This record gives sequence, structure tokens and C-alpha cells, in this order.
Amino acid sequence: MPEAELGPKSNSILSTVARFGWVGVIVALLSAGWTVYSRHESEVQAVRIAEASKQAGRERQAKLIFGSGEVKIVSYSVDKASLARGESADLCYGVINATKVTLEPHVEDSKPSAYHCLTIAPRTTTTYTLTAANDQGQTKSLSVTVRVH
Repeated sequence: MPEAELGPKSNSILSTVARFGWVGVIVALLSAGWTVYSRHESEVQAVRIAEASKQAGRERQAKLIFGSGEVKIVSYSVDKASLARGESADLCYGVINATKVTLEPHVEDSKPSAYHCLTIAPRTTTTYTLTAANDQGQTKSLSVTVRVH
């Protein structure tokens, strides 16, 4: 009868090993799943951080260019600072955050623009003053002189 007793015990040992084997497989699968999930979350987090950094950079750049709504004259120049009588030149300007632009002496009706040029033909040496303003009353002015000989 010792053999009969070994039979059921060996079956029970095999089933116990088999049960633990399935538990091991389940634990291994859960571990692998957690690893994949963790890596995925790390990648998602890295993408979020990179996007936030890019957005912050874009906001910094926009603030440098546009400021905080403050009127800015970003360019104001004449292509010839010295003219012979009867010659003309291009006077160009660029403003940001302005709602009104005036040019004295008056050449033409000016408008707020990031880049605008107009033709001038002074008869004598003239100083042109550009004034940009916004609705809050902020103004900025710059002048350029064109010499006529």
C-alpha cells in the first residue's frame, strides 16, 4: 500500500506545483505589464515636459517681440540719409501694439503696421518724427533726419 499512498500525494504535489506555476506566470505577466506601463507613462511625461518647455519658449519669444501690450517701434529708417534736391527716398517703419501712427511733417496718412514704407522727397533738410500710440494713451516717438544738399 505504500505505492497507493504515493500516487495521490504525487498528484497533489504536481497540482500544487502547477498552481504555483500559474501564479508565477501571472506574477511575471503583471510585472511585465507594469514595466511596459511605467515606461509608457515615463515617455508621456517626457513629451508633456518637452511640450511645456516649447510653449514657455514661444511665450518668452512673443513677450520679447510684443511685450506686455506696450507700444513699440521696432524699425524706423530711411534708405538715403542724404539727398540731392529733387531726389526721393524710402522711409520705412514698423510698429507693434499701436492703434494710431502719425508722421510729422505729414507725408501721407499712416497706419499701424509691422512694416510699411513710403516715398519722401523733401526740398530742404527735414526731420521726420514717427509717433505710435495705443488706446491706453501710451506713445513712442522716434525721429530721423534727411539732409538735402
